[in-house]
Amino acid sequence: MLKNSICLFVLALTLNFNTIFAAGPIIIDHTCTDLSQIPEPWIVQAKKDLHIGYGHTSHGSQLTIGMTGLARFKGKLYAWQGSGGGSTLDLSDPINGAGDLGAPDRTAWADATRDYLNSYPETNVIMWSWCGQVSWSSPSEIKTYLTLMTELEEEFPNVAFVYMTGHLDGTGESGRLNQRNQQIRDYCRENNKTLYDFADIESYDPDGNYYLDKYATDGCGYDSDGNRSADKNWARDWQDSHKENVDWYRCQSAHSEPLNANRKAYAAWWLFARLAGWEGSSSAPKQNSLCPDCAKPLMYIAEYKRWYCEAEQKYMDEGFVPAKAGKKLPPPPPKGR
Repeated sequence: MLKNSICLFVLALTLNFNTIFAAGPIIIDHTCTDLSQIPEPWIVQAKKDLHIGYGHTSHGSQLTIGMTGLARFKGKLYAWQGSGGGSTLDLSDPINGAGDLGAPDRTAWADATRDYLNSYPETNVIMWSWCGQVSWSSPSEIKTYLTLMTELEEEFPNVAFVYMTGHLDGTGESGRLNQRNQQIRDYCRENNKTLYDFADIESYDPDGNYYLDKYATDGCGYDSDGNRSADKNWARDWQDSHKENVDWYRCQSAHSEPLNANRKAYAAWWLFARLAGWEGSSSAPKQNSLCPDCAKPLMYIAEYKRWYCEAEQKYMDEGFVPAKAGKKLPPPPPKGR
């Protein structure tokens, strides 16, 4: 019992996300879709540390279906399953009690989250996606969503709550959808939240070409000639001009194209790596020093400026110098000499 309590305390200490990310927001958008930029050690770290609950319906499945396809495309490094274990990411979906952020209504998901976290206290990441409800949301309805998320963060301070925007609907930059998505973005930036910007990822192709001003849809269609009709599809065009199983991989993608789910999966892993501690650069976890007690690798936790030994489940003392790890001084000479 004592051992379990110590483990839970260490978990809470190392994964108190509200403290870790108090310095600024984490925004996952189209700039976070280059899988090659995520250092492999941070993928491994995410699989080791994160226990994710994800509530979604069809549109939200683009992440998980894309992730399943990615594991086939790139290998077991990107494997995930509901129970985790082994070398897989622990991601469970759906969450019972609600379909998504707007089904069966706009508040059921919050109580479903509480029930889920009380049933699975090891969970340290919660994600919910929208279906089409943002398209007809009022400012007050989005405020309700933001308020409920903030209340959950206060109730469960050791859980990272991931905000999301709604999928594109063809109404362009001036449409209600984009206005309400911007309301979510502004709140997340101003209050240092973690946002998975579903809509922004759908607004760009892999080459950085922008389509929201061309009334892009969730299916990647867009208006190429200014008549407000989606006469072209950027994802299909990109897939046709690139090599399958080299530049992209085929997978199901609810209401959309495989490339969209590819990019949603890449962005999901970028999110998970960030939640595991990656700063978004090419740096890897520092594990080049050994614990002086057990000689196992230490990891530097930048947020606390301390070295941590997972084998011993303890932090090194403040001021610990890793270069001296494992180096023992000779015993003092006997008295009288």
